[in-house]
Amino acid sequence: MLENKEDLLKLVTQRMPYGKYKDRVLADLPVSYLEWFHRKGFTAGKLGVLLSTLLIIKSNGLEHILTDLRKLSHSQNG
Repeated sequence: MLENKEDLLKLVTQRMPYGKYKDRVLADLPVSYLEWFHRKGFTAGKLGVLLSTLLIIKSNGLEHILTDLRKLSHSQNG
């Protein structure tokens, strides 16, 4: 479960630490990759929570949330 706004912002700032899409911002991961993780079982910990949240956002047509988060992230970072 995401605990706060900073966790949500990680969707648009944190990079995938390993695998096929290593170094790609989480929000830029394709739905097919997120669905694969869902079938195999999301990784434990915060990363798994972020990936499962991202799958929910993308599979429900809520990607505008990610656009808004990117804008928020840019305004906070300068």
